[in-house]
Amino acid sequence: MTKHPTAPPHLLPSSLRFGYGTNGLTDLRLYDALALLADLGYDGVGLTLDHMHLDPLSPELPQQTRRLAKALSRLDLTVTVETGARYVLDPRRKHSPSLLDPDSAAKSRRADLLRTAVQVGAELGAHAVHCFSGTLPARTPPGTAWRRLADSMVPVLEAATAAKVPLAVEPEPGHLLATLADFHHLRKALGDPEYLGLTLDIGHCQCLEPTTPADCVREAAPWLRHVQIEDMRRGVHEHLPFGDGEIDFPPVLAALAATGYQGLTVVELPRHSHAGPELAHTSREFLRAAAAEATEAHTVQPVLDPAKGML
Repeated sequence: MTKHPTAPPHLLPSSLRFGYGTNGLTDLRLYDALALLADLGYDGVGLTLDHMHLDPLSPELPQQTRRLAKALSRLDLTVTVETGARYVLDPRRKHSPSLLDPDSAAKSRRADLLRTAVQVGAELGAHAVHCFSGTLPARTPPGTAWRRLADSMVPVLEAATAAKVPLAVEPEPGHLLATLADFHHLRKALGDPEYLGLTLDIGHCQCLEPTTPADCVREAAPWLRHVQIEDMRRGVHEHLPFGDGEIDFPPVLAALAATGYQGLTVVELPRHSHAGPELAHTSREFLRAAAAEATEAHTVQPVLDPAKGML
């Protein structure tokens, strides 16, 4: 049997940085949520821009962002800016409008939100700004939708490039861009821009990718800019607390550490805010134990970047 090399200390799962998403703490005031995460030993926070926390449509957003930056520094928390709020732009239609909207004015509202998110991310020192494609509009041919998505992304990527904040697109089940293959389709259509990266949701890998979550991590390594994590079952898009699904997490964390990924790995439980404080605690303990198990197994292997060689 071939033995795997022992990973250098900086590539061990214990060196991963974990965060918790504010979309799973919506019953808490923002600053109470941040204090909770710092007390629990999290390294950072996945900050969803939404009305109950940092409202991207507020006329006081610049002042609120400056105040938040000071709080994050004081609490020693890093941040990813997330844009998955369900009704932040339309109080009646979930995730609407999207970058695929046939109405140009509506589509521009989503692009404006993403540019605002990039500016917030720059001011907070975020390592990435997350986004997604949206669902295929009715009576829209897929080819038309893909062209619309690529065109809509151009001004957002220009803002991200100017701010030097990576944009991290998330493959989302049920959306036009749903899989890793779809991400590569968009990346190539846009000419592989430097500031276009990937949000990899580990649960989504379990839900619908053809390979294991650990293999998805290895495949995605060169483009990883943000990671979301939760449990999930095959074929069912339901974010579950750790232990309630089917994922074997130590191999996933080992694979993630082997990529040399430096960003946050953020717990995403957006439908569990009613138990947010307790789940933030149990999730941190679960991840700490899973990382320790992966480290003890000494199975971390370097990941090859096909363009650059070994990472």
